[in-house]
Amino acid sequence: MPIERVSPECTRFVDLDAEVEWIADGLGADGSANGIPWLPSEGPVWVKEGGYLLFSDIGKSQRMKWSRAGGLSMEANDTNHGNGMTRDLDGRLIVCQQGGKRVVRIEHDGKTTVVADRYKGKRLSRPNDVVVKSDGSIYFTDPLTPAFYGAELDFAGVYRVSPDLKEITLVTPDIKGPNGLCFSPSEQILYINDSVLKHIHAFDVSADGSIANGRIICYLADERLGKPDGMKVDLDGNIYCTGPGGVWFMDATGRHIGTIALGGGRHATNIGWGGDDWKTLFITCYHEMGCIRMKIPGVPVPRKL
Repeated sequence: MPIERVSPECTRFVDLDAEVEWIADGLGADGSANGIPWLPSEGPVWVKEGGYLLFSDIGKSQRMKWSRAGGLSMEANDTNHGNGMTRDLDGRLIVCQQGGKRVVRIEHDGKTTVVADRYKGKRLSRPNDVVVKSDGSIYFTDPLTPAFYGAELDFAGVYRVSPDLKEITLVTPDIKGPNGLCFSPSEQILYINDSVLKHIHAFDVSADGSIANGRIICYLADERLGKPDGMKVDLDGNIYCTGPGGVWFMDATGRHIGTIALGGGRHATNIGWGGDDWKTLFITCYHEMGCIRMKIPGVPVPRKL
């Protein structure tokens, strides 16, 4: 059984005999030519009105589509190595294009609008993951890029883009390896994880969208493969984050409740809520994608408070 119980509260989150259903494989591609061992699948986002999941195959530079009825298919090609994805308040897709060093919005007619590609005149490094607040502002992480990619910025940052896309603000440069991020259900807290130091940070969110009072609430590390990467919350405020062995779930204070252990040497890269009731947790890995039924609904995307 894949569920590892750390706290007796684990059964409030998931049945202990629940199983991960593996619904896609053959994902990702060899990235050794660019100095990266493997470029995985990433960025799952559920489109409820269509009953399907979209996710990124970074290595193949493709956006994939999966549904229970239609199975797996390619939704878009040549995606500039799209990575993390979400949807804005109008249901448009927001994509971190790490190959294009930018964040874009896919309009309903298929055209592309640039959300952000520069900060103070310098190109972004490799935008990784993204979340949209209920006021329409867009937050994304931008880890450092190896010098041979032609990096212009010398720090890793987390940014906020105003709803009208006219202003980009650096909300924090103080996380060594910023990766996954998500808001608490009330949006009063922004969680950002650090893939390098294996932390989850919590920040208080001010009325103007800035963040303050950063503190580390959890350290995700053991001997198994995996690190903090994709991260989401449920409607009760609990936190779910990829980590060693699979997907860790914690309460809002960062206390480890249990782990969805993936086994088979799998390395989880991101997670996303979906299904008609938002209780299905989709899990992307380097080569596969799976899903598991949880008991508490996740925060819907898009969401308006």
